[in-house]
Amino acid sequence: MLFAVVLIAVVAGAMAQRVAGLGFGLMVSPVLVVLLGPLDGVMIVNACGATSSLLILFRVWRDVDWWRYLGLIVPGFVGIALGALLVSRVPAAPLEIAIGALLILGLVLSQLVARARRRIDGMGIRTVSGFSSGFMNAAAAVGGPAVTAYAVLSGWEQKRFGATLQPYFLSTGTASLLAKAVATGGHWPSLAVWEWALVFVCMIAGIAVGDVLARKIAGEVIRRAVIGIAYAGAALAIVNGAWHL
Repeated sequence: MLFAVVLIAVVAGAMAQRVAGLGFGLMVSPVLVVLLGPLDGVMIVNACGATSSLLILFRVWRDVDWWRYLGLIVPGFVGIALGALLVSRVPAAPLEIAIGALLILGLVLSQLVARARRRIDGMGIRTVSGFSSGFMNAAAAVGGPAVTAYAVLSGWEQKRFGATLQPYFLSTGTASLLAKAVATGGHWPSLAVWEWALVFVCMIAGIAVGDVLARKIAGEVIRRAVIGIAYAGAALAIVNGAWHL
């Protein structure tokens, strides 16, 4: 029963990722953290998020802004190293509360930034956004809010932004997964081969449905739905962590 909920979350997250360019971690991370624990849950989201981005990348390759990708990913790797170290040192219950709080903070900040009319771009803001995104990706598998804030502040066009997020999340997801495996002495989520296979099939199904929805539903509508679900999931993670303290 619990694994069925995981699969449903994976389908929904993959759909959002295809339509809006982000949303896999926002939707799936809170669910998996509650069901599987903060370490295994985040590691699985990292692995699935990277795979989902790889599959989508083939569809949006021509629209990727590789220069901005480099400006975000280099500081992102530094944030990933620190985030992985945190995850390997903090007990499960406090970490679950911290993940929920980080997610809510990131969502609130990205929404506040979305109301700003001033346009800001450059090496400084890319460094801050990339580092923050990498740290949150490794700690909570939710690197989207930080780069979304940068996209809004810089006036980055949605199509190019959504495409560039795919190699970015592919890189940060893979690096976060490997960094946590190293920091924990080789720990790996305890899913059977058939469970990994089902997760992969659900990702493909979600992307396929997202391909259809992308032509019929505005990305902003999906993004708002993703944010609403993410708030609910983050609150659930905080409550669950507090219960186990």
